[in-house]
Formats: sequence, structure tokens, C-alpha cells
Amino acid sequence: MSIYEPNSHHLREILIFCFNMKKSAAEAHRMLSNTYTNTVRLLLVKERVVNGLRTVILTSNWHRDGREKVFEDAELEALLDQDSCQNQEELARSLGVTQQAISKLFKVMGMIQKQGNWVPYELKPRDVNGVCLLVNSCLKSKDGKDFCIEL
Repeated sequence: MSIYEPNSHHLREILIFCFNMKKSAAEAHRMLSNTYTNTVRLLLVKERVVNGLRTVILTSNWHRDGREKVFEDAELEALLDQDSCQNQEELARSLGVTQQAISKLFKVMGMIQKQGNWVPYELKPRDVNGVCLLVNSCLKSKDGKDFCIEL
């Protein structure tokens, strides 16, 4: 008597059956584990070993880090000194990083682009006073006290 070994196609059909029967993931897992306890474990181990060997063979000559390239603020500032009109995509291309990394760094540095040039973002005293006046007017109606002091 031979031992039946389900293949991945068979397991997919079982999962589709469980989905059509409105079974939850936990119920489907319970059904599969009760039925195919040892067989599925052996099959998964075999697949993992084979896939692991495939990935080792494919990636043996291919170096891939999971992290983005690390660069210094000085490199970015040097590029901005050369041409401050570059946008984030151009800067990312020249540094070899993603646009998101450049965007995060600009946020940390407190830089914004005004009229095509990257400049530090600083609130002027009149801007701070305007915000204080707005907040005070909103909160005065509630308790009658000033929320922040004007500069």
C-alpha cells in the first residue's frame, strides 16, 4: 500500500474548497493539520530544501543588501552647493539612493524647496505670532484664557 503525498496543486484545491465553504483560516489550518499532519510537514520541508538550493544557486554571484545605501549629509550638501535647483529625483539618482531617502533626509534637515532652491525652513516671528493669534482666538471662546504668549 502506498502513502499518498499531496502536491501543491492538491493543497491549493483544498484551500479553495475551504474558502468556498466559508471556513476561516484557523478552521482551514485545523482541517489540513488533522488530515495531513506528517505528510504536509515532509512536503514543506522538501519544498523548502529544494527552493533553498535554488536560491543559493541563483544568488551565489549576486550581492544584495536589504538596506538602502547609506550616505552622509555632507554628500547631499555638496550636491546642493553645486546646483541648488535639483529636485529630489535628480539628487537621488546622483547619490544612488531612493527618492524617499532624500525626502526623509530633507525633513530631518528642515529643508524645503522655495522657488526652485532648497532652503532651511524657519518660521519667522510674524508667522509664529499669526499662529498664536489663531490658536488664542479659537481657545478664548472655551475658557477665556490665552493659550500661548505672543512673541
